[in-house]
Amino acid sequence: MRSVWITSIRFTFVTALLLGLGYPLFITGVASWLFPHQAEGSLLLKDGKVIGSELLAQSFSSDRYFHPRPSAAGNGYDASNSGGSNLAPSNKALVDRIQGDIDRLAKEAGGKPVPIDMVTTSGSGLDPDITPDNADFQAERVAKARGLSLDVLKKLIADNTAGRQFKILGEPRVNVLDLNLALDNLGR
Repeated sequence: MRSVWITSIRFTFVTALLLGLGYPLFITGVASWLFPHQAEGSLLLKDGKVIGSELLAQSFSSDRYFHPRPSAAGNGYDASNSGGSNLAPSNKALVDRIQGDIDRLAKEAGGKPVPIDMVTTSGSGLDPDITPDNADFQAERVAKARGLSLDVLKKLIADNTAGRQFKILGEPRVNVLDLNLALDNLGR
């Protein structure tokens, strides 16, 4: 009976080392070798300084920038505390917040229909992308704040719109950080 226990303990120790340490280190090494940008968090640099990640939303509040979806992650766009609000669609607080956002945005935009992703959070609260409709909705505000023509911004949005993955998965999307960096590169 004692040999069964010793064998069980050895097996547990060996598999813990192999699968708990060896395999993750191997996969991390392969990922870093094959996909270094993604393995390092898809970080974006400007003048040698990290300014964000292509994979995580960050807050932009100035009228000069396109805004991401609302965030329920921690205190807003908190990558260490990601997650949705977990409020049911029937929850009065959620319904009131969304309706208030719709009313405010529609009033600011002269009654234009508000894209749903402007008032709803993503599951993680950190979705870096918005729909092209959301970007178009915000274009007038950004153009006015920057003194740009709407046509210039529409072209910038089109240039920064990614299509469906493999032409069949998901929906067209615009990465907010990439769009705002392209906006800054215009020099206005």
